[in-house]
Amino acid sequence: MRHERIEINPAVMDGKPVIRGTRVPVELVLRELGAGMTTEAIIAEHPRLTPDDIRAAKAFAADYLADEDIIYR
Repeated sequence: MRHERIEINPAVMDGKPVIRGTRVPVELVLRELGAGMTTEAIIAEHPRLTPDDIRAAKAFAADYLADEDIIYR
């Protein structure tokens, strides 16, 4: 799975997936969405993010979970 907007680099946030060009972890974006924050509220809190970054975080998580499902079959 390739995600242009997601970066995994051991030198950035200990290798956690982040939005490329930022130090904002995908996990943080997903937790904020799960807490009910809107895309606009997340961007207000993290101004370097775009709506496409938020969508990319959700797509990355969905692809990750789809791959996890294969492991448990």
